[in-house]
Amino acid sequence: MDISLGIVGLPNVGKSTLFKLLTKIEVNIANYPFCTIDPNVGIVSVPDERLEKLAKMSQSKKTIPAVVEFFDIAGLVKGANKGEGLGNQFLSRIRETNAIVQVVRCFSNPDIVHIYATVDPKEDIETINTELILKDLDTLEKRLEKAEKETKTGNKNFMVELNLLGKTKKFLTEGCLLVNVLEEEELKSPVIQGLNLLTTKKQIYLLNGKKEEISNEVIKKIEEMKGDYLIIDLESQTDLSDLIKKAYEVLDLISFFTTGEDETRAWTIKKGIKAPAAAGVIHSDFEKNFIKAEVINWEKLLLAGSWQSARQKGWLRLEGKDYEVKDGDVMVIKHNR
Repeated sequence: MDISLGIVGLPNVGKSTLFKLLTKIEVNIANYPFCTIDPNVGIVSVPDERLEKLAKMSQSKKTIPAVVEFFDIAGLVKGANKGEGLGNQFLSRIRETNAIVQVVRCFSNPDIVHIYATVDPKEDIETINTELILKDLDTLEKRLEKAEKETKTGNKNFMVELNLLGKTKKFLTEGCLLVNVLEEEELKSPVIQGLNLLTTKKQIYLLNGKKEEISNEVIKKIEEMKGDYLIIDLESQTDLSDLIKKAYEVLDLISFFTTGEDETRAWTIKKGIKAPAAAGVIHSDFEKNFIKAEVINWEKLLLAGSWQSARQKGWLRLEGKDYEVKDGDVMVIKHNR
């Protein structure tokens, strides 16, 4: 499955620096707001030592890692939901992503101006989240108006939809991020999924600064919002693999592998997916025509030294349609042609 993350935050907090470090792509980094006019998009390989070890064992001609797509979105400001600071057009870009990385400035550097003059991480988080909430309210109002007209037809399904939309509006009006307050089944409902609301997306708060610059109040605020966070000093840390690992954790993602002489490849799936659906990530026909899968944990396969040796040792398992794929599984899919 394709994974995409939107990098958001106020101007001059380190978004483009983060993007550059992640993707090694040269982007326009300037000490003034709105230097990112079009979203920079980059594809980043998911670091995974398991993939390299399997490729070496199989002497694969190609090694294909899983990838994450990053969108570097222009700085948001107060009023972005109404188009202030070019932000409105960029808020719509966040709809294309699976999750949000909110970069929060915690560093104090007088040479880099803060758009509101004072570095206040708690206030900055509030500003960004408020803009996301207000944008969702705008989207919801339009759908509510349509739903109210539809209920007049007497269709009970429309009434259920109207009730859910009303509940969602109430949460947003109270300043809540929907990902924290709606039930899981409500978040997955066709009504909510169809609206693709910004606050239904999980967030990772990247606190940009040294550990001593991060206050307990900021951490407490994020924890109260049930958020996930990382502390990274973007000026001195170049290894950002922890961010990708955190994204996998937040989105409940795992990797399984296929390996052979032609290629060794990592595949990304949701935790809990069963074998036929995992096979469908490789090719849609594999899911439709799934029979069974040969499965072995990657470490056990390396211990065996080869697929053939693992088979001779009786270490390969034959799994059917009800098998729940585990992180680190190496699989061969058996299917009807």
